[in-house]
Amino acid sequence: MRSLSSRLIVLLFFLVHSCLIAPAATANITQTQLDEIDQLWQTSAHALTEVNCSSCHQNSETKELVVKPTQESCRSCHEYAVDTFLLGKHGIRTLEGLSPLTPAMAHLPMQDSAMDFQMSCNTCHDVHSVNTSQAAVDSCLMCHNDPHSLNYKNSPHAQIINIGSLSRPNQEAVTCATCHLPREKVGSAILVNHNNTYVLKPRDRMVKEVCMNCHGVEHSYNSIFDDKLVESNFAEPPTQEMPTFQLVRDLEKKRSSKAK
Repeated sequence: MRSLSSRLIVLLFFLVHSCLIAPAATANITQTQLDEIDQLWQTSAHALTEVNCSSCHQNSETKELVVKPTQESCRSCHEYAVDTFLLGKHGIRTLEGLSPLTPAMAHLPMQDSAMDFQMSCNTCHDVHSVNTSQAAVDSCLMCHNDPHSLNYKNSPHAQIINIGSLSRPNQEAVTCATCHLPREKVGSAILVNHNNTYVLKPRDRMVKEVCMNCHGVEHSYNSIFDDKLVESNFAEPPTQEMPTFQLVRDLEKKRSSKAK
């Protein structure tokens, strides 16, 4: 199999000399950059599945070079991920034909260095390395500067993170994405719901879709409705007790006594 850099050079040479793009479009791509991209790609999931340069950088119909692929290139393989991304706060502006969301528009505290980032697939995912471990935590913290986010790395959840093969968290890991971009069964496949607002409100949805995959219902409710505990990123076990559960226990006790 030819290296990625060889594929890029051939693709770019063909397109430039076919007058499909201006030579200036490739002028800033150096051999060093190509070698770096090649190294990242060679050990990626994309390389193993033979997704190469032209898969993303060449229009399938016109064969023209796509210098900066958008979510439309990603959708050709990752339809569910892109469709759900566009329904969340990160992507809804793009879906509505507006300029992409930037951290500068957010109501939550954001990192000063990230204010001008435009939300797209490429913002969180390095498309050449396909490192989903980075996308699952580091990409979030690249923008988010609120206490809940900043407390993640010292939380009990972070202590059980384990990076599996191909630079992706294994199924026991609990990352930002585990809870905020939950996995769902779609047909026979397990896919990631990239709608980042889906499980935020109402909080009951987070309990049902996420928390109870690991925790009991009472622990989950007592945790998710404790604002201070949420802010600390669940640093301690819950201390509040929702009266609803005691009412349920009292009712069950009453029913049991009547049945005797």
